[in-house]
Amino acid sequence: MEFVYQDERFADLQLLRYRLNGFDELSLRQKTLIYYLSKATIFGRDITFDQYGQYNLRIRKMLEVVYCNQTISHDSADFRALETYLKRVWFSNGIYHHYGCEKFIPGFSEDYLREVVRKTDASKLPLKDGESVEEMCRELFPVIFDKDVLPKRVNKADGEDLVRTSACHFYEGVTQQEAEDFYDRMKRQDAGTDTPISYGLNSTLVKEDGHLKECVWKADGLYGNAIRHIIYWLRKAIEVAENDAQKSYISLLINYYESGDLNVFNQYCIEWVGEHDSSVDFINGFIEVYGDPLGLKGTWEGLVEYIDKEATHRTQTISNNAQWFEDHSPVDDRFKKTVVQGVSANVICAAMLGGEEYPSTAIGINLPNADWIRAQYGSKSITISNITDAYNKAAKGNGFKEEFVIDEETLQLIEKYGDVCDDLHTDLHECLGHGSGQLLPGVDPDSLKAYGNTIEEARADLFGLYYIADAKLVELGLTPDMEAYKSQYYTYMLNGLMTQLIRITPGHQIEEAHMRNRALIAHWCYENGDAIRLVERNGKTYVEITDYVQLRSLIARLLAEVQRIKSEGDYEAARYLVETYAVKVNETLHQEVLERYQKLNLAPYKGFINPMMLPVLDKNGDICDIQLNYSESYAHQMLRYSTEYGTLI
Repeated sequence: MEFVYQDERFADLQLLRYRLNGFDELSLRQKTLIYYLSKATIFGRDITFDQYGQYNLRIRKMLEVVYCNQTISHDSADFRALETYLKRVWFSNGIYHHYGCEKFIPGFSEDYLREVVRKTDASKLPLKDGESVEEMCRELFPVIFDKDVLPKRVNKADGEDLVRTSACHFYEGVTQQEAEDFYDRMKRQDAGTDTPISYGLNSTLVKEDGHLKECVWKADGLYGNAIRHIIYWLRKAIEVAENDAQKSYISLLINYYESGDLNVFNQYCIEWVGEHDSSVDFINGFIEVYGDPLGLKGTWEGLVEYIDKEATHRTQTISNNAQWFEDHSPVDDRFKKTVVQGVSANVICAAMLGGEEYPSTAIGINLPNADWIRAQYGSKSITISNITDAYNKAAKGNGFKEEFVIDEETLQLIEKYGDVCDDLHTDLHECLGHGSGQLLPGVDPDSLKAYGNTIEEARADLFGLYYIADAKLVELGLTPDMEAYKSQYYTYMLNGLMTQLIRITPGHQIEEAHMRNRALIAHWCYENGDAIRLVERNGKTYVEITDYVQLRSLIARLLAEVQRIKSEGDYEAARYLVETYAVKVNETLHQEVLERYQKLNLAPYKGFINPMMLPVLDKNGDICDIQLNYSESYAHQMLRYSTEYGTLI
């Protein structure tokens, strides 16, 4: 039976499926390890929901109860609108768009929701102790329906209090200045240390009786019930770990979850990044800080993976030459690493997605994030082959390139080289880009504050763009010839200048860090040289690249400046670059892009349904195989996860 990649579509979203290629060839021990780690991955789901907004879990539960209520009509426009809204809540881990961070506008009325909630068994609703249904509605309905109540999950507008105006649940009753001062005092205590900890990474900062304190996320603290379930499955994973080093770092992760001690987290990162012999690996914890407007607090995420051995040859070629790339980078020598340590890179198959990586996921990841650990111990990079493959298969023949690419010659260039260069740019971004360069002594890794994430993503993208055009890649067999890079340059600039605007609501600015990064690079190159033009043909705007060699020189100049900003912690220069080139939207061009895209009838965002993993038991009750099932529907999976893995509501 042929595997079907594309699945359900609603709102601006389409669900895809990803296949676990080569899973049957793994040993029983490896399959069982993946199964246990997958359970630990799904159990973090409720944490992410709560981190994305303090009302998300209760709203999700209320809507799920209504959705499953068979006593109300399921054949009405209001119910169908409620169903779509709930599916968007599932997809985004809350009531805010997973990419734009703005609050969803319900397609049903407040009166309708009140009516169907009243017809629902109150014992199934997420009522607080002693709370009535009406009191629950009075608390939750303004959050859902009032556009002025907690309107954005993450606000990055320059000049505003980013903590007060962001609905993410990392702070309670705290201002931006109070939060920054609180963590600045902590950092000053560690001034001069060579092994700083990531203050604030695993806690909610609250104000009680006028005093600030951290509520730490750990087994006997905040999110404890979810974390204890994660720990249970991590302990099971230790029993079937592939080697002693893997057992050791899983034990450290458990220790960290139990203690909340960020020094232990550093030890875990060091041991994790140093283990290279296992085929199965995973990410589990409070990792990326994009969801915090101050870039301090880690959103929970999970990913289980195993190596795609055939494709990993490409990334290992890159990592084996990491020192050459560092030495030949166009940045100031002061900002280069003299010795590149421990860079490893694998192409992997995702086996389970969770938390911030589910249903929408990255196609490449580089960890750990601590600069000093990268410098002293190296980093692990992954490119996720089966996710990329699913995206590529879903995009074939959809008409997008034909609509926006300037001419047939360029289109053929992209068709010939596009997939190879897309994967290669991701590899360079994750494997070398994030791991390149160094901070000058004494520079605070968080000195760029709200602009740090955008600058870091721009730095990694620029590194990849600069080197994808280098003859060294042809020499290494990574690109077939010196024409290939042009496909990446064209699609990147097209995306940064035009096509990523399909993800922006009319009247809004660009806020998401990766989108800001792409806009920054494309607009800076457009405005600081004459290698790129916007031209009109037959009433439509197109990107034209007139000089690819000059464009690479512009990329080199910008990379040098972005690395300087990062290395020196130059906040004002970061602010200038981002606010000048990465935020503003040309409304006329935006409207044109939206109209052209709408005619294609495509969903701008994609996400994934996880496979079901079913343990097969022998007559003694021991696992003798792990069976995969790809048939579960999106709604069934989400409702099942809420039932089986709902630990915080």
